[in-house]
Amino acid sequence: MAVEIQNFEELRLNRQILNAIGELGFTKPTEIQQKAIPIALAGHDLLGIAQTGTGKTLAFATPLIMKVKYAQGDHPRALILAPTRELVIQISNHFTALAKYTDLRIVTLYGGLGPKQQLEALEKGADILISTPGRFLDLYKKGGIYPRGIKTLILDEADKMMDMGFMPQIRNILELIPTKRQNMLFSATMHDKVVRLTEEFLEYPERIEVAPQATVAQTIDQFLYEVPNFKTKLNLLSHFLGDDKFERVIVFVKTKTVADNIAHFLERKSFGLIRVIHANKGQNSRINAMDEFKEGHVRVLVSTDVTARGMDVSMVSHVINFDLPVVYEDYVHRIGRTGRAEQEGVAITFANELEMHHVPKIEALINEEIPRTKIPAEVTIEKTPFAEQQEINKTLDNIRKKADPNFKGAFHEKKKSFGKTDKSHRWSGDKRGKSKRKRR
Repeated sequence: MAVEIQNFEELRLNRQILNAIGELGFTKPTEIQQKAIPIALAGHDLLGIAQTGTGKTLAFATPLIMKVKYAQGDHPRALILAPTRELVIQISNHFTALAKYTDLRIVTLYGGLGPKQQLEALEKGADILISTPGRFLDLYKKGGIYPRGIKTLILDEADKMMDMGFMPQIRNILELIPTKRQNMLFSATMHDKVVRLTEEFLEYPERIEVAPQATVAQTIDQFLYEVPNFKTKLNLLSHFLGDDKFERVIVFVKTKTVADNIAHFLERKSFGLIRVIHANKGQNSRINAMDEFKEGHVRVLVSTDVTARGMDVSMVSHVINFDLPVVYEDYVHRIGRTGRAEQEGVAITFANELEMHHVPKIEALINEEIPRTKIPAEVTIEKTPFAEQQEINKTLDNIRKKADPNFKGAFHEKKKSFGKTDKSHRWSGDKRGKSKRKRR
């Protein structure tokens, strides 16, 4: 766009939306909003590539509210699909706030709850549906959704949906809704699966890329600590949380078990209220934990990647990657929980020997090097337990074998050596046995 837009009035939004935006405290549209809103208002298909925290929800919500205008009929006219219930709830909150001065009926659908309440909401009439793919299909099969009136389809966090295996469900949904419609797809990255989806889903789309793919916001300072083992990671985490500058912290881990264990450890260390979010937590528990964290009652939130893309919390001072994510793209979304809305944030990553193998691949993805930092002298570096070191070595061997089929690995050599020794002992024993028998 040749001339930078200075305020939302220049985007020709109606007064109801402008009043709602003003009450939310937004004054100047972000880059994605400046570029996407005019294209969406013109009715074109849109492909938006934008990192988290750039304001893309408002970029597709405002033109959609303008298009749908007012409550009409009983059946939905627009559908927004998102990969997780947390993200669905977040999008719904944005839509509700932006549609405050309209009579639009916004219905939110996600799993983890019984379908009865959501079916009742659909029976009362809906203009806009915000849903996970699985729950949409479940309620359609129960007769709760009539999809033939849907004229706008939006896919948010498309790369995450592909990573989570939602492609079959999305294809099923595309068969249910009218082919003549406006489509919008938003993604932080454009890996191969997303490219295939855009080819099936979009028709001559206008492409917007407000930042290079999978880049990290410039407001985030990143640091990487090479930490040898789990216990030392706990010591380093305790060291940081003893600093008052760590005001509101999210600790990301790979598994539910580790999340629970870290939370118990921090509670014993008396670091204040700690909350945990992962897939085994009930929906109400997850929502309550998120609300307490947003309101500032909880200082530390320990989470698996279930919240990496579904949490919109300002003033997160620090994100700590206790473990590296399994999916490299999730690194961007994890640390994107801080440094939002042009505020400064800090992202700290712990990596053991095995995880350091993956760091260059993450750096290649984000197209920058993560600065290495030494563990502070006052942090105790524990000796790595034998079992933990064995597991690291074994996994590294497997990775190297995949890269080089001729690589035998340290374990192979140890086994071979041990086998020879063992065989020698057996032979010596047999020989001694034969000698004894001869003497008898």
